[in-house]
Amino acid sequence: MLPMLTKRSDKPFLWSDLFDDDFFAPFFTTRYHSMPAVNIKEDEKKFTLDLAVPGIDKKDLKIELNEDVLTISSERKEEKEESREDYKRREFSYASFCRSFSLPENVDREKIEANYKDGILTVTLPKMHEEKSKLSKQIKIS
Repeated sequence: MLPMLTKRSDKPFLWSDLFDDDFFAPFFTTRYHSMPAVNIKEDEKKFTLDLAVPGIDKKDLKIELNEDVLTISSERKEEKEESREDYKRREFSYASFCRSFSLPENVDREKIEANYKDGILTVTLPKMHEEKSKLSKQIKIS
């Protein structure tokens, strides 16, 4: 007995629905098909960006600072070729992403650091130390 095709909402199942529902998407996408997720944390001394970039080699990551914009990107191209007597197969793949962040004025741009471990890129943006003058005086009320 064949499995029953069900209705979606109130319209009957059509064969065109099979092709409209991203049925083939997993076969044609790469593992870098979207922007990496990012967490931004702030404490008293620094901002921290954590980007999830699993499967990307550290040498394929690029971090640039242009004035007040920090840009994190990656670009990777692969080409595989296999030749045998009766056929030749060539495969190409290309993956990239680019994320930009506007930095606040209080980030010390000279001390920005980055670390990559277990698929997580961590960028530390230390805050500048503000000199707070300790002024104490009594204000006279007139």
